[in-house]
Order: sequence, then C-alpha cells, then structure tokens
Amino acid sequence: MTKNYLLHSLRHEMEQPIRSFLQTKKEEICLDDYLGAEVQITHTGRKFCISCGKYIRKTYASGYCYPCFTTTANNDICFVRPERCHFEHGTCREPSFGESYCMQPHIVYLALTSGVKVGITRKGQEMNRWLSQGAISAIPILEVPTRKLAGMIEHHLSENFADKTNWRKMLKNEGNDLDLLWERERAFAYVPDWAKNYLLLDEEPRHFHYTGQVSTDKIVSHNLTKEPVVTGTILGTKGQYLILDSGVLQVRSHAGYEISWRIA
Repeated sequence: MTKNYLLHSLRHEMEQPIRSFLQTKKEEICLDDYLGAEVQITHTGRKFCISCGKYIRKTYASGYCYPCFTTTANNDICFVRPERCHFEHGTCREPSFGESYCMQPHIVYLALTSGVKVGITRKGQEMNRWLSQGAISAIPILEVPTRKLAGMIEHHLSENFADKTNWRKMLKNEGNDLDLLWERERAFAYVPDWAKNYLLLDEEPRHFHYTGQVSTDKIVSHNLTKEPVVTGTILGTKGQYLILDSGVLQVRSHAGYEISWRIA
C-alpha cells in the first residue's frame, strides 16, 4: 500500500526501548510497528512550508518558506543563540511567542549523545529534547527563569563542554561511557557565580534505550533531494534518524517534503 505524506520531525514516547513516530500533516506512523519491514520512501518533488503551508521550491531551517524563515520568532538568531535574546528591547518578532516560550523557566542539562554535551530546553520539554537528540542519558543541572539566562550559562559552559552532537558517533554509540554525575560536578565548577543559586543538586541521570544502532564504520546518509527514492529494511530509530540497512535518513532536515511511503 502506498500513501502520500508531508514530513515533519520524528516524535518520541518514553518507553523502553523508545517508541518513535513519523509525524505527517494529518497522521503519525509508529515506526516500531515496521521493524524488519522493507520500505520505499519516494520524494514526490513537492515541498510545503510547515508553518504557512505554502508550496515552495526550497525549504529553509528544516521546513520553512523564506518569508516564515525571516519573520517567525523560532527562526530568529536568538532561537539558536539564546544568549542573544532581544525580547527586553521590544524587538521580538512575535512577542506572544516570546512570552509563552522564552520568558518561561528553562533547564540547563548535560546529555550523553556523542560524548557529554551541554544544552538547554524549556522546563517540561526535557524528555522531548533528549530523545530528539538521541541521548542515552541526561541530567538537569540548573533551572533558570528565562531562555536568555539559560543561553548565557550554556554559552559559558560551552568553553569546557561540547554544545553540539556528532551525529555519526551518536548513531554508533561512541563516546557514551562517561559518568554523568562526575561530569555534573565538573560543570558546577565552571558555572558563573551569579548563577550558583540556580544549581540543581539532587537530580539523578535518566537513561534511554533505542531500537536502532549503526554498527558499520561508514554511514550512508540518504538525501531525498539528491536521491528521491530510498529503499531499505527498517532497523530502528535514534534521535531524528530513521535507520535502514541501506543507510540513515535524517527526518527533521526533510520536514516539508512530500513523500510517498510504501511498505513491501
């Protein structure tokens, strides 16, 4: 059976192992139901903005048209560099978004993805963030009142901790034999004095197991623009990656792509 879908990022549910869902415009596909199945994914050549729904030739920032990319708050520079938040100056692209998202409590955390990394997320969204990154374990280390403060601390800690994930190492489970409690104590030593009151001293690491792992040294990455038809046996998922025996597909980077999905 073949059906057409408009791709969005993968969604995860906290079970062991983690359950992953391919989000589309109108429904979801539980990928765990198809482990071991042969799938054919075909890009129809059509792309649509995941914000306004407009048909577009090129996507920006994982699924947006250019006007939405240049006007929505979650595509502003401060969304990827939160220490540069300018809400207080009255220049936020969408003040209501800033109030509901950025002016809310945020968590600074350490996670094991391709080694230990520092990151931030809005309070209550920790699991979504960690599972989307493919973390095998994570621990909150500070809770602060706003996204900007979290970004300032993250920027400071990034001098001694990675703030990005090496996706190849993440998929091969490399660099994840570290002690997060020990890493937390190391991070505490680098937290600036003005942020010491925000430390979370009693948190314990959370641990996650996934259905998929890449064991080969060379990982083939599928790109639906260059390779509009991808086939393979579904081996599992980790983070935003669908793992096939023919290679991996980073789903979030293909948000807005219209595909046909056929299970053999």
